[in-house]
Amino acid sequence: MEIFVVDAFTDRPFSGNPAGVVLLDEPADPAWMQSVAAEMRHAETAFVEVGGAEPLPLRWFTPTAEVELCGHATLAAAHVLGGSVVFSTRSGFLTCKAGPDGWVEMDFPADPPSPVDPTPLLLASLPGVTVEAVARGVSDVLVEVASAAEVRSLRPDLVLLADVPGRGVVVTARGDAPGVDVVSRCFYPSFGVPEDPVTGSAHCTLAAWWAPRLGRAALLGEQASPRGGRVLMTLRDDRVGLAGQGVTVLRGQLTV
Repeated sequence: MEIFVVDAFTDRPFSGNPAGVVLLDEPADPAWMQSVAAEMRHAETAFVEVGGAEPLPLRWFTPTAEVELCGHATLAAAHVLGGSVVFSTRSGFLTCKAGPDGWVEMDFPADPPSPVDPTPLLLASLPGVTVEAVARGVSDVLVEVASAAEVRSLRPDLVLLADVPGRGVVVTARGDAPGVDVVSRCFYPSFGVPEDPVTGSAHCTLAAWWAPRLGRAALLGEQASPRGGRVLMTLRDDRVGLAGQGVTVLRGQLTV
């Protein structure tokens, strides 16, 4: 079985979000896939069955659990397979299209978050920020804060944050750099990922939150993690186009 490591949502190696990609000729045991993901230690590893016709079955695993949707590992898998491919996943069919200069656009379901009241636990886990709004999407809790500077300087209490219900917490604000509409950081300590470098699926929530507030459907998001990355988002009713680039940094074979 071929295995790859791809830096997603970047055009430079050793930036963006690294993902493992394993190409399978037939279905694999979930416990084995979980063990491979734990061995890889990336935020997600994608497993694609390439032995049949499209749509190709695709699953994602963090080091500790299977997840329902992962943007950067989907981008990584599409990058390995040439850019244009249709996947069958637990979140439905995901269509990827190759563009110029190595760009790949993915068609994902939108995730409009619903406003909720902030809990004391959530507020305690995010010291030093001014919370403007809190909303809950299918997977994540979205927290809008007063400025991009607060997003960049945030040092969350990951122990407390791991107990916040949901997959994780997305902290966001309006952009503060030319051409950048939205700044965010994403934390998933309960899934073994303290801070994710670039989270494609979170931008399904961010696009649905920010597009009506900024008055346009096409937005550029910067995820301000230490590695950093940028995601082009286009809200199209109940779907979101997510676009990025990828760089293959490792190719090998699994022997077990």
